[in-house]
Amino acid sequence: MPVGLIMLSAVPVIAGAARFAELTGGGATVTPHNARFFASPAPVLVHIVGASLYCLLGASQFARGLRRRRPGWHRAAGRLLIPLGLAAALSGLWMTLFYPRPPIDDQLLTGVRLVFGSAMIGCIVLGVAAIRRRDIARHRAWMARGYAIGLGAGTQVLTHLPWILLVGQPDGLGRTLLMVAGWVINLAVTEWALRKRPAKPTRTARTAPTRVDVPANR
Repeated sequence: MPVGLIMLSAVPVIAGAARFAELTGGGATVTPHNARFFASPAPVLVHIVGASLYCLLGASQFARGLRRRRPGWHRAAGRLLIPLGLAAALSGLWMTLFYPRPPIDDQLLTGVRLVFGSAMIGCIVLGVAAIRRRDIARHRAWMARGYAIGLGAGTQVLTHLPWILLVGQPDGLGRTLLMVAGWVINLAVTEWALRKRPAKPTRTARTAPTRVDVPANR
């Protein structure tokens, strides 16, 4: 599972690294597509670093063997993932609210981004509250949901790709639906995994030894 999650993160992480280099390297051409980032680069840089590390480091938390063998690593990584996830979500909300809306996005997508960004923050906060109560099951569930939302960009690559190959770059309502599909798919898989329980081993009934009363010799 961790390898699959890292592979799912690969495209948005690589795209984010390219954007990071563009904004920090100097000499990049300012175009209508990236002008909003150059006008205010700090939020997008925080978002790129926070989201990339959150997705890559978070994948290790799903390795059951690693959690069992090295619980210290699991706790240390979790303490890093909390601020990374919050930074990614909060910077995403800031960009949604204050960056000029791209022409291919409609107003509905703005509302959708606000909903899922707020939901990601809520999941992380509830996960932290659960672990403080020593409620391991709810902690894992809420943190998994938050990670599923954070990994939405990876799944959105897969939902967009067939449309781009067959029709072209989506915009308006079509783009909104494809974006929503990425988040919904991740959350649906997460909920399925959380509700899946390993079969309990069947106990074999033991036959009680039969007591034979032997009459005493008289």
